Amino acid sequence: MTKPLSPSAARVQEALRTLGYTNQVIEREETTRSSAEAAAAVGCTIGQIAKSVIFRAKGSGRPILVVASGPNRVNEKAIEAVIGEKLGKADADFVRERTGFAIGGVGPVGHAQMLEIFIDEDLLQFAEIWAAAGTPNAVFKLTPDELKRMTGGSVINIK
Repeated sequence: MTKPLSPSAARVQEALRTLGYTNQVIEREETTRSSAEAAAAVGCTIGQIAKSVIFRAKGSGRPILVVASGPNRVNEKAIEAVIGEKLGKADADFVRERTGFAIGGVGPVGHAQMLEIFIDEDLLQFAEIWAAAGTPNAVFKLTPDELKRMTGGSVINIK
């Protein structure tokens, strides 16, 4: 018998279902908080991990989600050029308030508020990728095409 999902992971599962997807959220015993931990847990390369990084636009205060390939660092100036505002760091309270999730568990769907979403073009090279699903131990497998469709995110070069 499988253990029921935690409330945050269940919220991601329900968001997937509501969007019309059959992807399955998996909660693991080991942490998947970092890209390296997630890759080791699911048996993929670090590049296949779709990590979610939340920023705060300095002028408007709006939340910006960048879904980046695991090893990539987000070039904030590249995002600023697209959104027309400077980016600031998002603290834990801002992340939880805007997404409904704690840092380390933010995924691409199921957020408390609408987010402006950008997807790292490097993720498109993979047949399958893995994303966080509401907790530092929950993930789900998807394709880059599914990621684009389910988030409505813009694919850009984030480096």
